[in-house]
Amino acid sequence: MQLLDSLISRGVLPEGDRLRAADAIASAPDLAPHVTLMEKGFVKENDLMPVLADEFGMEWVDLTQTKVDAEALSGAPLKLLNRKNLMPIARHNGTLTVATADPYDVYSLDELHTLTGLHIHPVLGSPREITRLIKTNFGMGGDTVSALVEERKDDVEFLEDFETDDSELAKQAQQASVVKLVNEFLVEAANERASDIHLEHEEGGIRVRYRVDGLLQEQKLPPAINQFAAAIVSRLKIMARLNIAEKRLPQDGRIKMRVQGREVDVRVSIIPMIHGEGMVMRLLDKSRMVFNLKNIGFASDIDRRFRQLLDLPHGIVIVTGPTGSGKSTTLYSALNEVKSETLKVITVEDPVEYQQPGISQIQTHAKIGLTFAAALRSILRHDPDVILIGEMRDLETAQSAIQASLTGHLVFSTLHTNDAPSAFTRMTDMGVEPFLVSTTVEGIMAQRLVRTICPDCKTEYEPSAEEVPIDFPWKPSEEVPVLRVHKGLGCRACRQSGYRGRTGIHELLITNDLIRDLISQRVTSAVIRAEGMKNGMRTLRQDGWIKALNGKTTIDEVGRTTAGDIS
Repeated sequence: MQLLDSLISRGVLPEGDRLRAADAIASAPDLAPHVTLMEKGFVKENDLMPVLADEFGMEWVDLTQTKVDAEALSGAPLKLLNRKNLMPIARHNGTLTVATADPYDVYSLDELHTLTGLHIHPVLGSPREITRLIKTNFGMGGDTVSALVEERKDDVEFLEDFETDDSELAKQAQQASVVKLVNEFLVEAANERASDIHLEHEEGGIRVRYRVDGLLQEQKLPPAINQFAAAIVSRLKIMARLNIAEKRLPQDGRIKMRVQGREVDVRVSIIPMIHGEGMVMRLLDKSRMVFNLKNIGFASDIDRRFRQLLDLPHGIVIVTGPTGSGKSTTLYSALNEVKSETLKVITVEDPVEYQQPGISQIQTHAKIGLTFAAALRSILRHDPDVILIGEMRDLETAQSAIQASLTGHLVFSTLHTNDAPSAFTRMTDMGVEPFLVSTTVEGIMAQRLVRTICPDCKTEYEPSAEEVPIDFPWKPSEEVPVLRVHKGLGCRACRQSGYRGRTGIHELLITNDLIRDLISQRVTSAVIRAEGMKNGMRTLRQDGWIKALNGKTTIDEVGRTTAGDIS
């Protein structure tokens, strides 16, 4: 237990945790002691690894700042590197410097010496960073492409059975290496907090990209993976219960699975492209979704005014924004706020993304005539108090929503518009009479998602004059002569991006009597916007600037996400 003594003497491990830590190590004889301590939460990786390096007389290397020598990768035994999590980083005069996360495992280093014929100089590195470097330099799934099939418990568990046939495509898709490779895509995407996986066929092969915090990030793949392209698509089709023989028509499916103990729904969309079938998988990680208005990112005044809308006995509340702007999260959070034992809450969605206790949810099915409008007609006979319509797509749905509002129901819905005032003109463009829009719509919430600054590498700085947009709400004063804002420097926690996670920026327009008159007169959205701002409405960009000044996001991120306001 010399490691425990060292950790305690350096203040990394409290003395009071010694017995519990020792018991944890003893109860997991198959794991290295330091791995047990990290997995059980006794110590953090950044605190433990330098102590471990001193214990073994090794150098502790920050792999995020290490440049890998291309010569070190030549002839590297990929199977061993993946199996034992070893990463060659330099080669000089017959000596190969190798990063390892487990100094207790000397046998792997001996095996590497045997396979390469080089003298091995081990250094200690973060296990997570070693894995990242292996995937960056050799490509994700490199071990699978090399036909490495490990005897270990699978990280992916499917919650629904799927059937296969005896066709050649199905047999290729069920090969162990293909199954493992697809599972690796899914596990990696879930661990990276990806919302979507894009698998694209190009003339030279396939490309895989993950959408993380709203931006696509390409995953490096080994060239040999191209020979598995057709089998990978077929495997995913089988999992989504799609027709693997159909390659000319678009298809949509769904995969229910559990990834490393977390339940994840995957929506699969396949569209034929010039060079092959393009596939996009949307990941809905239920364990990471907490539907609570406190987590939405509302400013205090917007939170107060939005909650006032939720207390209304009837009327329509609309949330607008493009796909992926967090509309569903805001609406689910609102429903969780209003639901109670005394209220009947019914939703009509396409599709039902998250199942919520205490709420009756309906999945539309256009092929059999169960559209939004048809479902709404039936809902009104089901004695609801609160209704959520997934999207007002057409005149019939909008008219049904207005009818529900006029008969004493609180209705929530979404529209695809760029800002809040445009929602009124969008509804009248659908064909809804302006006087009906003005009398039923109580409030419009427009929103976007912006990336938040990584808390681990957040730093304050003074931006240059060129970095500050003209409409940024700051002027030099005696109290604050210099503008100070925040940004992320980039670290291993945020994969050097400087951002981790997202929050919302919001534009809330409450309908007052004057705005109702303007809607009835069919005025432009610019006129409604001007009146809304007189009554305290902040635009998306203005709300974003406040979050930048408060250190939640950056000036660049707000500028990327919003358009300049027109005065």
